[in-house]
Amino acid sequence: MWQYTPPLRDMRFVIDEVLQAPAAWPAMQGFEELDADMAAQVLEEAGRFASEILAPTNGPGDLEGCSWQDGEVTTPAGYKAAYRAFVDGGWPALACDPECGGQGLPELLNAALFEMLVGANHAWTMYPGLLHGAYEVLHQHASGWLRDTYLPKVTSGEWLSTMCLTESHAGSDLGLLRTRAVPNANGSYSITGNKIFISGGDQDMTPNIVHLVLARLPDAPPGTKGISLFLCPKWLPDGTRNAARCDSIEKKMGLKGSATSVMSFDGATGWLLGEPHRGLQAMFLMMNAARLHVAMQGMGHLEAATQNALAYAAERVQSRAPTRPDGAAKGPADPIAYHPSMRRQLWTLQARTEAARVLCYWTAQALDEQARHPDAVVRAAAGDRATLLTPVLKAFLTDLGHYGADRALGIWGGHGYIHEYGIEQLVRDSRIALIYEGTNEIQAIDLVVRKILPDGGVKFGALLDWASAQCEGGAQAQAARAGLQALREAVAALQADAAADAELPFRAADDLLFAVGEALLACAWERADAVAAQRLAAGQGDAVFYQRKRQLAQYQRDWLSGELIQRLVAVRAARAELPFIPTV
Repeated sequence: MWQYTPPLRDMRFVIDEVLQAPAAWPAMQGFEELDADMAAQVLEEAGRFASEILAPTNGPGDLEGCSWQDGEVTTPAGYKAAYRAFVDGGWPALACDPECGGQGLPELLNAALFEMLVGANHAWTMYPGLLHGAYEVLHQHASGWLRDTYLPKVTSGEWLSTMCLTESHAGSDLGLLRTRAVPNANGSYSITGNKIFISGGDQDMTPNIVHLVLARLPDAPPGTKGISLFLCPKWLPDGTRNAARCDSIEKKMGLKGSATSVMSFDGATGWLLGEPHRGLQAMFLMMNAARLHVAMQGMGHLEAATQNALAYAAERVQSRAPTRPDGAAKGPADPIAYHPSMRRQLWTLQARTEAARVLCYWTAQALDEQARHPDAVVRAAAGDRATLLTPVLKAFLTDLGHYGADRALGIWGGHGYIHEYGIEQLVRDSRIALIYEGTNEIQAIDLVVRKILPDGGVKFGALLDWASAQCEGGAQAQAARAGLQALREAVAALQADAAADAELPFRAADDLLFAVGEALLACAWERADAVAAQRLAAGQGDAVFYQRKRQLAQYQRDWLSGELIQRLVAVRAARAELPFIPTV
């Protein structure tokens, strides 16, 4: 039935050959001793954890779910032991600063790790999913005893963390939040308010939980400029229970093993992180890390759906196919993988999955360059690239992950609707990723209204120039570059027309983001195709492996290039009036 096999060879193809990351690491501060062999060992060990320890908890954990009683949550059987093995293996600290107890490895390898974790068990991965973001916040904003007490525990994963933003009346509009923080004489604060949708608000996997809470000080100005950030642990340093309580856990469509909590803070003790009224800026460190993590959720969903669909289609025999592969045995029925409709679905899943991995790893590599590259110009360009790619990946990949899984379910036919085959759980689990950390519509607005248009598209143009360079050597690089040029023209027209229609960028944002995603997928395949062609011409490596890469690149061009055209047509169509819906 359902299984997860870490795609280590495909991962190494992207890291070693497409990105050529090992060749770049020696020039980056802290990565001087890292090479391809060491990275391969890290990936292999991560894959062993994901497939042998974590994956077996996935289906049973979905059926068992979490339980809540008197403010305490019990996670499904096997979750706690898997987390202990995760911490013992040093995985939470993989990409953290060695001075804080981390291993100092690239974000690129951390991205590959989380792809495997989500592919093996998304619900479980929600618990450590926020750790790296919490580490970034504490690393940059905690000081003194607060830093000494909490940063090492979060870095190692000994204590898990939460991100307490959302309130029931406010949703994504954080400017409306009401949670209050009143200063105490000893320098702490008393925090009072309620939060909803808090992943891991309580759990039995770690002895303490570090809640990062947004709240308002008494003198706070209204809106987002009046928000401060506080550290509020479940257990206080003196060993007493804090007044932070999990009031209930949600009964959800999916991710049954993840405790999505309703939290109440009733005068709970907390400490300010960073400057007063600048909590949202500090929390954005965590939110941006979370958005990239959610993009990796989409990547993990795609991979899990694809490999299981391929395996099932090869085994399931039904009806006679119009044609068969050369040498295929004849029988009363054929594997459904022979049927044209199924072949198209399977090729699409593979083409989407493998190009999406390139996009994810490109972004992680940009984060490494931003932090470690010796050239300040390269660091700045990488940071700009990552800033633009983050909302694209969060929205585009989660859409591909969920709807890819949804389409894959049809390969199982009626069996796909049954739990024991696994794909129906993936469809349920993956849907929330389109909503997490700002819905995909919010990501599109962020990309277009806040990141592309304000500077006249200058940084966006630099991203397209960079993407164009990645196409060099691809069999149809010119076609991919034509797609990038069409994007430039669409943005320029949008910029011009927005002067007379302020709502236009908001109407066009969704389709423009997805157009960017489609154009980047085409560039990713041109880059992969160029690498595969070079290896085949030189007689290097596994010819079958590289031939398959070239087949997938050609499938992208023949069957999927029209997706970009459709999105750009929709961007132009956004100039039409969009009436308000009459109220009842």
